[in-house]
Amino acid sequence: MRVRRVLVPTAQVAPGTVMQYVLDGRFALAIYNLNGDFRVTSDTCTHGEASLADGEIEGDEIVCPFHRGAFDIRTGQATRAPCLHPLATYAVEIVDGMVTVEW
Repeated sequence: MRVRRVLVPTAQVAPGTVMQYVLDGRFALAIYNLNGDFRVTSDTCTHGEASLADGEIEGDEIVCPFHRGAFDIRTGQATRAPCLHPLATYAVEIVDGMVTVEW
């Protein structure tokens, strides 16, 4: 059964940025603010053990800081080699100014 989990206030994620959030001390998530459109994916690159929160946002893509591979932030799909496998994505809802995900 999925539940809605509260992550952070929207004000903590500035427009055009990404931040890491560790859920339950085990699951690293990346929270993105694409100019008011909040998205959440898994934080670890599927090609290596890099935190995508340390990467750069280019348009709708997050670029991995290790090998410059990239993913579509909206869909999780790998868009640039050497990344081949998609990221997990989570349904986001803003509730009372808080970023929440269906978990």
